[in-house]
Amino acid sequence: MESWWLWRDEDRSPFLNMAIDELLLVEPHYLAGLPMVRIYGWDRPAVSIGYVQNYTAAPPQGYTIVRRPTGGGVVFHDVDLTYTVVLPAAHPICRLDRMESYHVFHRAILRALAELGIHGELAPDHVAASVDRATMQCFTTPTRYDVLGDGHKYAGAAQRRTRDGILHQGSISLQAARGDRLRLIELLIKVFGSEFHLDFKNFIPDTTLLTAATAMAATKYATSEWNHRRE
Repeated sequence: MESWWLWRDEDRSPFLNMAIDELLLVEPHYLAGLPMVRIYGWDRPAVSIGYVQNYTAAPPQGYTIVRRPTGGGVVFHDVDLTYTVVLPAAHPICRLDRMESYHVFHRAILRALAELGIHGELAPDHVAASVDRATMQCFTTPTRYDVLGDGHKYAGAAQRRTRDGILHQGSISLQAARGDRLRLIELLIKVFGSEFHLDFKNFIPDTTLLTAATAMAATKYATSEWNHRRE
């Protein structure tokens, strides 16, 4: 069995959510060398946009908008379950290429869908090969290895890779669980544990992590300079 942290986090602001994820990657001492799954929510209707996207790809009103540290397209966070996987550089998954690592995580999501009675599949290689990523809407534009089922896209993800490891940010549509977020959380934990043979350890953040993330949220993720950076 492999030991991973499990952080069942609370609902937080869009800016704090992104800051926490970035810090978990770039400041690996917080994780003491172990991978982590973080499951979290949003304290308001929010939309995240990918690192290379145009700000105007997001809806003009009704949502708080934040730019992610990862790629991908526009994701609406009032109708999804979000999770993050942080892997240290020495982990075997970091030796896989980007697309194969998506494949690894989304195989687990397929197992969760199966327990919900949904026959899912991974999007094939040729899907959305010519998509404009500056304006892409994630749940209307499937890309390679996204999770599809019953004519819908049920899950997608984006990554950031550095010398510190991998930050994998994933989103699962609550439509898959008929809006039952708690059931989807339990299934996600179950399938990740069995797919990767994990012994989860409960993660309790210390005040230094939350203090640093709050500062990063205010000075980076909540600023126009970051969120409008491609304009």
